[in-house]
Amino acid sequence: MNRINSKAYLFIFILLLSVPHILSAQTAFPKISVGVEESTNPSDFVLTMQIVFLFTILSLAPSILIMMTSFTRLIIVFHFLRNALATQTVPSNQILIGLALFITFFIMKPVFNEINENALQPYIQEEITQREALKKAEVPIKAFMLRQTRGKDIELFVGLRGEGRPASMNDLPLSVVIPSFIISELKTAFQIGFLLYLPMLLIDIIVASILLSMGMMMLPPIMISMPFKILLFVLVDGWYLIVESLVKGFA
Repeated sequence: MNRINSKAYLFIFILLLSVPHILSAQTAFPKISVGVEESTNPSDFVLTMQIVFLFTILSLAPSILIMMTSFTRLIIVFHFLRNALATQTVPSNQILIGLALFITFFIMKPVFNEINENALQPYIQEEITQREALKKAEVPIKAFMLRQTRGKDIELFVGLRGEGRPASMNDLPLSVVIPSFIISELKTAFQIGFLLYLPMLLIDIIVASILLSMGMMMLPPIMISMPFKILLFVLVDGWYLIVESLVKGFA
């Protein structure tokens, strides 16, 4: 009986060893390769350059979204608000970024629709060239940024550029409009953050004064003031007021 069992085990072992050879002989595994070949057709080269350009745009998409839309102001204000409430990581970064992202889509929807109608769709239907599509797409996004940009910031980068003042604001290149828009957004966001801090700072001062007068110097004032900050923020419906003010600020 033991001899039969040993033969069965030997047969199974030999069968397992032969399985990879059988599979390798009968199964064709896929192979993926990327290469560069010589082409004599100019259209192939144009297609290659378009693909490279597309990958470049996709890699720069996060920067474009952050620097050329309302996202910068929104996310900075939300972080100031969280620090003013002293709630540490509540709401979390993922929630704040997601909220800022969806509000950005809401604010920028008219701009995106105009780009889609005047630039993207005509280009897809081959009615205009790629250069013309980029020129048409530049108009609404530049108009949006100029509405939110201070003249002082534009003058700064026009002067630093050293090429003279253009005839109109629409003639300004994006290399001037984008940094001007960014520093304007940063100043506006910090101004809003300062106004958010004032009532919260007042609550901290009142609570700290009461604790000091009661001789409770070892008790951190922030532990007592934080519930009052949250209560005040909830009573005035803070998220509604802040989001409403931010969206109307871009109107």
